Amino acid sequence: MSSAASYVHGASAQPLLGDTVGSLIDRIAVAYPDRPALVVRAQGVRLSYRQFHTEVERIAAGLLALGLEPGERIGIWSPNRAEWVLLQFAAPKAGLVLVNINPAYRTHELEYSLNKVACRALVLPRRFKTSHYLDILTELAPELAAGVPGELRAARLPALREVVLLDDEPAPGTRGWWQLAALGDAAALARLHEVERELGFDDPVNIQFTSGTTGAPKGATLTHHNIVNNGWFIGEAMRLTEYDRLCIPVPFYHCFGMVLGNLACVTHGACMVIPGEGFDALATLETVAEEKCTGLHGVPTMFIAELEHPRFVEFDLSTLRTGIMAGSPCPIEVMRRVVGEMHLAEITIAYGMTETSPVSFQTVPDDPLERRVDSVGRIHPQLEVKLVDERGRIVPRGTPGELCTRGYSVMLGYWEDESRTREVIDAARWMHTGDLAVIDADGYCRIVGRLKDMIIRGGENVYPREIEEFLYAHPKVLDVQVFGVPDTKFGEQVCAWVRLREGAGASEAEIQDYCRHHLAYYKVPHYVRFVDAFPMTVTGKVQKYRMREAMVDELDL
Repeated sequence: MSSAASYVHGASAQPLLGDTVGSLIDRIAVAYPDRPALVVRAQGVRLSYRQFHTEVERIAAGLLALGLEPGERIGIWSPNRAEWVLLQFAAPKAGLVLVNINPAYRTHELEYSLNKVACRALVLPRRFKTSHYLDILTELAPELAAGVPGELRAARLPALREVVLLDDEPAPGTRGWWQLAALGDAAALARLHEVERELGFDDPVNIQFTSGTTGAPKGATLTHHNIVNNGWFIGEAMRLTEYDRLCIPVPFYHCFGMVLGNLACVTHGACMVIPGEGFDALATLETVAEEKCTGLHGVPTMFIAELEHPRFVEFDLSTLRTGIMAGSPCPIEVMRRVVGEMHLAEITIAYGMTETSPVSFQTVPDDPLERRVDSVGRIHPQLEVKLVDERGRIVPRGTPGELCTRGYSVMLGYWEDESRTREVIDAARWMHTGDLAVIDADGYCRIVGRLKDMIIRGGENVYPREIEEFLYAHPKVLDVQVFGVPDTKFGEQVCAWVRLREGAGASEAEIQDYCRHHLAYYKVPHYVRFVDAFPMTVTGKVQKYRMREAMVDELDL
């Protein structure tokens, strides 16, 4: 293979871990018994690793005592809480497959998810803010109201038997979390240890539904080996130790929270610090200051909200040093402010996708600042990446191509969906991400867009990310998203949706003139719209397809 080809391999002297999730927490609890493991401010929870391990074992044993069998699926439909973290480790310890259900899901999506993977049990809170989870479930399964705990027989949810409620008030047909824990007696613990001896690290352990823009959600199925090792190498890139305290305001149901957050901490004996059930900029700033956190995670919109908060200057963030900014493209100007004003001198950028557990590329503290703001770093240890053209040929360095990943991190597949699995994982086990990237001579990777997001205007390839990065430098622009809209003459035209800084005013012509002086004519946005917010997923991923649909409607295309 020529050195000029876009192929990189994370050769490393660091071996892969042979742990299951259960053996990992056993080992870490012995190594760091008295170090803090979990702090959840909203619930007043503070657990050392010894205490955390004890609680995980009680819940794991309790799950088996309910009659759940290894390999069966248990859903968690909840915002960030202490119980979520405990279940993240307890379910795989018992050989169960944890199914992460988006807290934003409603009746149709919940029904689809539970039935797609035949969930035997579901854990949920009664409500959170305006989401009345128990009411939604009862709408799907009215039999719950008249049922006996453990014996649910719902016509629309035929596999579901157990409902565990994260609430002090009992509800018909459900068990309380405390009742589940109480089942973890000596006999149940003995059964747990028998089950654990039969588990292997290649067993499925986690199903995460990918929020595709078209079609029904797909259940990416991950193993112990996938997520334990990815968490380990993520923590290594952050230089985590048992003395770190990581503030995790990103959702657990997504890989960002449970792998880049929780597993990165646990693999290194660091402390998971949870500021609240959902993201709140003020609560996050308060938590970092009060808990003296050394790390902070977030998507760019979270960091923007923290930096722009009117009370930002009141908080001492000087203990911060590391963290991860990921989930969507990271604006250069925001990154510079995070380093300068939030003391995150060693913050890292990570890139990945759910189907690869998720991280494939990450910067490290030793990388020069310019590489930590203009790339997603270099290949993770023990992984391979190649960039290919539309015919599957590896492209030269410096040339955009589709990013494909191979190695320990690639999922088993989409749950009971062989055809869609084959669409993305080829015969040689390369995961085709659908992301367009460029790898330079030094191995640094830049994500330049999605295959489907690339704009082809009059035969010219236009990469929205390039225009977005340019517009972030405009003094009036707070945030921007660029996408293509249909055009009869050119095929597509460039459109920019712009969020202005508070108190700023600008016109379409002003933005276009700014671009015209610095960018090729075909990259200048033909349409500019000023908006207060972008349509987003719960994880902070911008939904460009919804913007495109809105413009098509507006322009009557």
